[in-house]
Amino acid sequence: MNFELSEIQQQIQQTFKDFVDRRVMPNAQAIDENHEFPRELFKEVGDLGFFGMRYSEADGGTNMDIVSYTLAVIELSRGSLSLAAACTMQSLMATYFLNRLGDAEVKSYFSAALKGDMVGGICMTEPNAGSDLFGIQSKAQVLEDGFILEGQKTWVTSAPVADFFTVLAKTDTAEGLSIFFVPAKLEGVKVGKTIEKLGVRGSVTSEVFFDNVKLPKNYLLGKLGDGTKYLSEILAEIRIMTAALAIGVATAAYEDALQYAKARKQFGQPIYKFQAVKMKFAEMAVQLETSKLYTLYAASLSDNNKSRKKEAMIAKLYASECANSICDNASRVLASYGYANDYPLQRYLRDARFTLIGGGTSEILKINIAKELEQ
Repeated sequence: MNFELSEIQQQIQQTFKDFVDRRVMPNAQAIDENHEFPRELFKEVGDLGFFGMRYSEADGGTNMDIVSYTLAVIELSRGSLSLAAACTMQSLMATYFLNRLGDAEVKSYFSAALKGDMVGGICMTEPNAGSDLFGIQSKAQVLEDGFILEGQKTWVTSAPVADFFTVLAKTDTAEGLSIFFVPAKLEGVKVGKTIEKLGVRGSVTSEVFFDNVKLPKNYLLGKLGDGTKYLSEILAEIRIMTAALAIGVATAAYEDALQYAKARKQFGQPIYKFQAVKMKFAEMAVQLETSKLYTLYAASLSDNNKSRKKEAMIAKLYASECANSICDNASRVLASYGYANDYPLQRYLRDARFTLIGGGTSEILKINIAKELEQ
């Protein structure tokens, strides 16, 4: 097995690293404190080509592999998990179905989204349907000339600033879920109040209501009832992406704590010299490196069109749990300063919790991994 990155992959990693160091990290604290969507940086990420990395050149993208995409996500989340969460949602879930299933009108939104000129959101979760997608109650009534959409969604990333949504809903003529394209400007679409969160505060989130929203026929994406089938096409990538988000914030916590431990002196020497502190860093390094290697392994399986369902779940489960452990231990190294708002460790600690939820909770992933082992 070859674990070396290609020259192009190294260049992509360095490009995003430089961008994060220069533009994101100096603004990360303000993004968190202001609880506002970082539109300027979001557009700059679009200018770097991030939103089009997973799409073909014919569709306006750059046709990069998933390993390269994963490396870019890690760097973005190292700088700001708020920005990275909004950007990864845009680059994958918010745009995939438009490109895969949309007509020329729908793809005009897709093209604008690739440049960062429009923002998209995906509406899956409902008040009574989270991990259980089949508990979704939103419904689209089938008419001769289109559909009437009714329902309520929650935890919709970027909803307050979104120009369009892709919505999972039931219909009255087909079993299963269907996917619909819904421009935010349509009559009957209402964005609820922003959900105030513990972390990733710059990735604005809210409820979205659909009240008697009239949709033309071409706003159905794909076939009636095939929504979960289309979603399964990118589920592994969603989990690899979430693992990458976790690795990025864990890397930031580890690096900050290491720098602090080498500079902070107690009892006449840097605290890194104490065995108890060294052991913490050894544990963090093991967790970080194994998370990164396994996530890149899962990404490489996807690049080579090999089965990666189980591997993607393992990567997401392990990386997210390790990220929370690393952020906790890093905060302990700083002691009281790890609890102070003047230091970013408290932000990493809050933000890392997000990775335990996105892409499937740890509990759901354990159940599904166990099912895979039965095969």
